[in-house]
Amino acid sequence: MIRLLIPSLMITAVASVPASAEPYPIAVLRGLDKVTARVTTLNAPVGEPIRFGGLEITARTCDKRPPEEPPESAAFLEITEVRESEPRVDVFSGWMFASSPALSAMDHPVYDVWVLDCISSVSTDESSSSSNKLE
Repeated sequence: MIRLLIPSLMITAVASVPASAEPYPIAVLRGLDKVTARVTTLNAPVGEPIRFGGLEITARTCDKRPPEEPPESAAFLEITEVRESEPRVDVFSGWMFASSPALSAMDHPVYDVWVLDCISSVSTDESSSSSNKLE
């Protein structure tokens, strides 16, 4: 009896271990300018700063669960407000989750930024319409 029970417990233990999230090179973000009501989709390559209005956004990592797991994308973002002739102000640094944008939200009077997805590459149509890289 015990010999039959042990293999079934091992199979259950292996089947219940969740797959880990996989890193992706591009974080897809959505930005809202509350003054103009302009909504913009941003493609943020990991490690490269991009601009959205007066914000400089750097995605440090972007992880996404595999398709067989419950959907979740998360990105570690560093967001700084940049104004002319004033020092830079750190606005946000931490994880943002696509499924729960309010869980770890950026608090700013003019801008909202949240994570939509993590992707491997950007098509040419998307890159031309939402490229906001710093130069």
